[in-house]
Amino acid sequence: MEKITITYQKEKKEFLKGTTYYEISKAWNLVDKLAVQIKNEVESLDTAATKSCEITFLDVKDLAGYKMYQAALKFLFYVAVEELYKDAEVEFLHSVPKGILSEIKMTHNLTSEDVSKIKGTMAKLVEEKLRFIKYNVDIKEAYQYYQNKKEFDKANNLQSMISDVVTMYRLKNKLNYFYSILPYDTSVINRFELVFLGRNRIVLVCPNMVSKGTIPEYVHYENIVSNFMETKEWLKKMGVAYLAQMNDLVSKSKIEDFIVSNELLFESDIMKACDKIVSLRDVKIVLIAGPSSSGKTTTMKRLSAFLRTKGFDPIGLSTDDFFVDRTDTPKEEEGEYDFECLEAIDLELFNDTLQRLLKKEEVKVPEYDFVNGKKVYRGKTLKLKENSILLVEGLHCLNDDLIPYIEQKYKYKIYLSPFIPLNIDRHNYISTLDLRLIRRIIRDNRTRGKTVSDTIREWQVVRRGEEKYIFPYVYQADMIINTALAYEVGVLKVYATSLLQSVGIESKYYAESRRLIQTLYMFFSIPSEYVPKDSILREFIG
Repeated sequence: MEKITITYQKEKKEFLKGTTYYEISKAWNLVDKLAVQIKNEVESLDTAATKSCEITFLDVKDLAGYKMYQAALKFLFYVAVEELYKDAEVEFLHSVPKGILSEIKMTHNLTSEDVSKIKGTMAKLVEEKLRFIKYNVDIKEAYQYYQNKKEFDKANNLQSMISDVVTMYRLKNKLNYFYSILPYDTSVINRFELVFLGRNRIVLVCPNMVSKGTIPEYVHYENIVSNFMETKEWLKKMGVAYLAQMNDLVSKSKIEDFIVSNELLFESDIMKACDKIVSLRDVKIVLIAGPSSSGKTTTMKRLSAFLRTKGFDPIGLSTDDFFVDRTDTPKEEEGEYDFECLEAIDLELFNDTLQRLLKKEEVKVPEYDFVNGKKVYRGKTLKLKENSILLVEGLHCLNDDLIPYIEQKYKYKIYLSPFIPLNIDRHNYISTLDLRLIRRIIRDNRTRGKTVSDTIREWQVVRRGEEKYIFPYVYQADMIINTALAYEVGVLKVYATSLLQSVGIESKYYAESRRLIQTLYMFFSIPSEYVPKDSILREFIG
C-alpha cells in the first residue's frame, strides 16, 4: 500500500495512506491532543491522512482546542445529567469568568449530593474512553429529530441553514451539536470542576489558554450572574429567548421596534447608575472599568449626559493618557512591553493630578501620543467646579492601588461587560469573549486600519492582561452594567463577515476566522440604519 510522510515538530515518520490522525498522534505518544492543524485548517483526529504534510496537534492551550474542550465538556455534562435524571432539561446559559453557567430544569431542587453524582458520572464517561462519533445528517432528518424531542429552538435554527447536511455527534445514545469539531473520545476531557451555585445552577470550569492547561480557581461574582439573568428574563418577556425568534423578527420586518426597546433598556441601566451616584452625596470620582471592547467610551458619554440633567458638571479622564513613556514601560518575560500592568501608568502623576483637581486647582492634563510613546501637553487644562464630578475610565479602575490616597467614600466603581443574553439555542450561546473580539475586529479595522490577523494576534495579549488586572477586582464594583445589545450580532455580521473572509488559509488565524464566520452565519443581517446614532454599537461600527 502507498505510504505517506507526516512531519511533526520537524520529525518525519511514515504511515500507510488512510491512517487516521488519531493513530498518528499515538506514534508520537501524544495522549491529550484534541485535533490536528494542517496548513492552518483544523481537522478532527478521526480524519484519514491522504497525503504527506506537516502537522500541528492542538490541545486546550490553543484557541481552537479550548473551544473544542468546552464543547466536549458540555456534551459530557449533558449526557451525565440525562443519565441520572430522566426528567432533566439542561440549558447552558452563558460564559462567566473562568466557566460556563448552566441550569438544570427538573422536578426537584438539586443538592450538593446531586452535583457530586453528576461529576462522578462524568468521570466514569471519561474513564470509559467513549467515542464522539460524527455524523453528517440530512437537514430534514435533523429538523424532525429535534421536533420530536420538542427542542424547537434547535429545530428552528436548522431551517435557516443553506447546507443540506448538518454535522452532529453521538455520545452513548445522545445525539447533539455544539457548532464545533469534537475530540476523538472522552478520555481527553479529564480536567474539569463543577461549582454548585444553588437554584439548580452549576458552573462548569475547565482549563483555558491563560491557565496553561490547569483548572483555574473559580471565583463567583453574583452581581454578574444576577445582571445577566435580569436581562435574560426581559428577553423572555419580549418573546425573544432564542436566536430563531430574533431571526423571525428580522424576517417579518419587526426588528426596528425591538431595537428601540433594547436601547431603552440599556439607557435605563445608565439612568440607575446616575441616580445611585447622585444619592451618594460624597462621591467625587466615578471609576469605570471594563475589558477591551466593552463600550467604556460610550457609557461614559451617556452617563455624563444623565449627570448633567441632575445639575452636575461631569469631567472625563482616561488612565491611558497617563501611560509612562515607552522607554519606561515594564516588559513581560518574553521581552514584550506590558502595556496592561498597573506600573505602565504614571501613578505618581495620575494621583497628583486627581488630588489637585479635588482641591479645585487648575491642572495641566497630558494626552498620550501612542505613535511616539510619550505624554504630550497640548494646553489642555481642567478645573473642578462645586458641581463637578470626575469620570475616570481605564483598565485598572476597580483596583484600589490605582488611587490609594483617596478615601473610599469619594469613589464609585462601575464594571462594564457585554453579557449578551440571547442564546442561539438551549445548548449554544455567543460567548462574551467572541462578542468582544468581533466588536474589536470591526473597530480596529475602521479606526486603525488593522487586519483581522493583527487584531486576533493582539487579542491573546489583551486577554492575559484582563485575567490578571481586571477580573480579580470585579467583586469590588459597586454596579455592573451589561453593555451588550441582544440584537447587535445581526448588525455586526454585516461588517465582520467580509473582514473575516479576507483571512487567507496561509494565516495562522484562518481557523479562528472561519469559526467566527460560522457563528455569524446563523444570525439574520440587520441594517445599520436601524441603529440609533447614540447607540453603544456606534462605538464599533461608526
